Amino acid sequence: MTDLSNRVVLITGASSGLGACFARAASENGAAVALAARRADRLADLKAEIEAKGGRAVAVEMDVADEASVSAGFDAAQAALGPVNSVIANAGMNYPSSALGIPIAEFDKVMDVNLRGVFITAREAAKRMIAAGSPQSGDGRIVLVGSVGSHRVLEKLVAYNASKAAVLMMGKALAKEWAQKGINVNVVCPGWIATELNSEWLASPAGQALIESFPRKRAMEPADLLPPIMLLLSDAARTITGASFELDDGQSL
Repeated sequence: MTDLSNRVVLITGASSGLGACFARAASENGAAVALAARRADRLADLKAEIEAKGGRAVAVEMDVADEASVSAGFDAAQAALGPVNSVIANAGMNYPSSALGIPIAEFDKVMDVNLRGVFITAREAAKRMIAAGSPQSGDGRIVLVGSVGSHRVLEKLVAYNASKAAVLMMGKALAKEWAQKGINVNVVCPGWIATELNSEWLASPAGQALIESFPRKRAMEPADLLPPIMLLLSDAARTITGASFELDDGQSL
């Protein structure tokens, strides 16, 4: 049910963490993968790893907050792999701060990447899918990466919470608008996941206290997200659109 052999998948934020994990899994399930990040040089090792296993991959430079950069990135992906028919809009950032303490410039930066960037990426993908015939084939797939913070307040992450809540509703709006265009849009909302970016904090007393507050008293692993996301990219997800999935191991209960 997760055969992606007919898929060209573009993943934003693919240079590390979840993005790299998604790229490896998509390739292992048969997809050609376009690895997108602001610095393409950081993608070289991942591209080589995928190709060494027989996969097809291309590294593309893309700043999701810059519309021209996104368009150029899609051009490069299409030139190397063919039309992109699947996207994981994963690029994101946060800025830990109280509402009173966050500089407006940093608030804007979070919104630019987490919300504006997701919109630009999804819209560019949809334009190209429609031009390539998605209304007839019905094979367009767009997965937006939200967060447990889409529906639960994460302390001192006001900009992050606001941006991810907006992504959740935007996914539903895009799904409705593009339902007749052969494009499925869904949102996944991961909980706290142990990655190289936050493993040190999760090991701290504050991080351990947070984990102890979860019903299962554990953080998730990146691989925990792979089965549902690979399903959403596949032909088996033909009737799944406008949905949101709380992939948080019960952390928000």
